[in-house]
Amino acid sequence: MSGVWGWFGGGASRRENNPKNAILALRSQLEMLQKRERHLQNQIDEQDALARKNVNTNKNAAKAALKRKKGHEHSLEQTMGQIGTLEQQINAIESANINRETLAAMEKAGEAMKQIHGKLTPEKVDETMAKLQEQNALSEEIVDAMNSINIGNQVDEQDLEDELEALQQEELDQKMLETGTVPADAIQRMPAAANGELNKGKQVAVEDDEEEELRKLQAEMMPNM
Repeated sequence: MSGVWGWFGGGASRRENNPKNAILALRSQLEMLQKRERHLQNQIDEQDALARKNVNTNKNAAKAALKRKKGHEHSLEQTMGQIGTLEQQINAIESANINRETLAAMEKAGEAMKQIHGKLTPEKVDETMAKLQEQNALSEEIVDAMNSINIGNQVDEQDLEDELEALQQEELDQKMLETGTVPADAIQRMPAAANGELNKGKQVAVEDDEEEELRKLQAEMMPNM
């Protein structure tokens, strides 16, 4: 039963840790082989030194040392081959594990993006933007309508014009009383009706002057007749 529960309960965890456990085991074996490599190299060096020492004095000992040296060199070649194989396996598993973890991270990112977007679609975005534009337009209309309302009493523009003309006429009359003449700039500012009456008055004054000149001329001519 414990094996069954271990399969269902802890199997996923063990499968997830399998690459890491494999890498740890390979590294442990690699470390052991590297120690063996160093040991074999030391043995080779010792047998080489022993053969050199006895090469002239004890040929049998020298040959035995060389024989052992050859054996150690063969073992060293095998060990170095195993080390190279383990290193390749470690690199391959590490690369595969990195690829797997990268893919898992990308899958989680995809799920996160899916949750963020939810039911969001381009059509819903367009619909929302259209609603926002509609509400903004409505807001503008409301503001324009509120600004068009004049608070307070309405003032008739024609009444203002009439009152302005009356003030201009009063000012003109006052200047005429004070100086006896009408300033040219005042004539330009006068309303059309007032300006017409002034021209009419000037014409009457000119006619009176002409009548006076005619009477004087007639009086001068009487004795000659």
